Amino acid sequence: MAQLLREFYELCEGGVCQDLLTESEKRFVKEGGMMLTGKLQEADVQNGNGRVYPRGIMEREVKRYAQIVEDNRALGELDHPDSSIINLANVSHMITEVWMDNASVMGKCKVLNTPSGQILRALVESGVKIGISSRGMGSVTEQMGKTIVEDDFQLICFDIVSEPSTPNAFMGLSESQLMNEQVEKTNKVLNLINSILED
Repeated sequence: MAQLLREFYELCEGGVCQDLLTESEKRFVKEGGMMLTGKLQEADVQNGNGRVYPRGIMEREVKRYAQIVEDNRALGELDHPDSSIINLANVSHMITEVWMDNASVMGKCKVLNTPSGQILRALVESGVKIGISSRGMGSVTEQMGKTIVEDDFQLICFDIVSEPSTPNAFMGLSESQLMNEQVEKTNKVLNLINSILED
């Protein structure tokens, strides 16, 4: 019997992740937008919830979900609802790209200028450790002490959450965004010093 399956992945501590952004995404960040990049899900390993997602199933679902991404419909919520329906009133971000890197599902998400998106941005800027979580529907079976996700699994979305369950699965601010923020802070300090010297 199909059930709601939710998995949690931890965002980067301090927001330091590999820079995966395109030039247009870097422009978006430079103009004040926020992008998060990193691991969204992982196949073939037992996660903190005791479930294993076979790689073939994840590859199929990522390929299907990539079409939703392409259509600008890959939305996610702030916190995890107990529903398979995405509540537009609580949407905080949009996945802009998703792909497989060996057994890891990698992705990028754009933080939206919605009420929930503004909360997410404030949390990230304040250094709060948050995670990303997949939400999907499917059946499971028990095999040799592991809970295996069945072939009927369907990926719904990725939500932003506070409680991760998978270690070493990181997502956070891109390096270019962190660099931009450092430059802005340095410029503010220099401007302050110059104004003191001028007085």
